[in-house]
Amino acid sequence: PAAPLTFTMVQQTRVFKGNSMFWGNASLDGRLSHVLEGLNVTQVLPLEPPDAWARRQKDVSTYLTYFSNLVKLFNKERPMDYTQRLCCHLGCRLFPNGTSHSFYEVTLNGTAFLSFHVPNATWERRWPGQHQVATFAVKELMKYPITTQDLQYFLNTTCVSILQAQSTGAGKLSGRSRTPLVLGLILGTLSLLGMAMGIFLCTGGTC
Repeated sequence: PAAPLTFTMVQQTRVFKGNSMFWGNASLDGRLSHVLEGLNVTQVLPLEPPDAWARRQKDVSTYLTYFSNLVKLFNKERPMDYTQRLCCHLGCRLFPNGTSHSFYEVTLNGTAFLSFHVPNATWERRWPGQHQVATFAVKELMKYPITTQDLQYFLNTTCVSILQAQSTGAGKLSGRSRTPLVLGLILGTLSLLGMAMGIFLCTGGTC
């Protein structure tokens, strides 16, 4: 059987002594489409026109800066001398029969931490055993439409539409899409905000 078309994003964040480092990339059917380095995201494939893409770049930089400042604030309250590594892996697959599958998985220091159940727009804890940070992060992420319904829309609709455009040779993503392509990176950052709050508020204290 023919292999499914795939669109995947990987966002890595390293937090150490109040400092945050970001990197990652996105791939469209095996081809590198976006690169994230520090606060800058670059569009490798021309999926969005230059003017729209310039706005997306600014959005990503704004959210990542906000995350960095929040981490610094938390670190002043409760200094941490060890490294935390967060990784978000999200995307979708379009199969030859027209069906699709979307996913969003998060690891903390290399261990499964959270996952997003796309059909029900709910976050689920994956950390083995009881973990107050994971529990706190799930609670925070379930509060906001952008990390539930909007994320569900991005994974089920926008992400799949990108693959459908590729399969029909349409190429560029329609500018009328309600949720821009790069919002996947932004949503990844917002999920990290919830986890950062949990990590810093729950470490050595109560959530």
